[in-house]
Amino acid sequence: MISHGKGFRKLNKPADQRKALLRGLTTELIRNGKIKTTLARAKELRKPADHMITLAKDGSLHARRQALGYIYDKQLVHALFEQAPERYADREGGYTRVLKDGFRRGDNAEMGVIEFV
Repeated sequence: MISHGKGFRKLNKPADQRKALLRGLTTELIRNGKIKTTLARAKELRKPADHMITLAKDGSLHARRQALGYIYDKQLVHALFEQAPERYADREGGYTRVLKDGFRRGDNAEMGVIEFV
């Protein structure tokens, strides 16, 4: 079969749990700059993380409110909106990097590291 319409990974979770997982991972990525998780989660995390940087570069009130609605930590949003525009001024997208990091002991899941460039 041809894989039309397979837009994103479901990560074996219902929609509400998947969205909460991605919100939490995005918050921790912005807080720490680098996190280790499964490769599928890291690859799926690229889109919302890049979108938060894009909102921060925009810097408008509407963009700030959208980021506040997604990221769990209010102070983190304010710090992101202060730092991101000068850090990523010359970069048009592609703010994250995913690296493979072996296999997890126990269930042999493929691990990855996602970090900001």
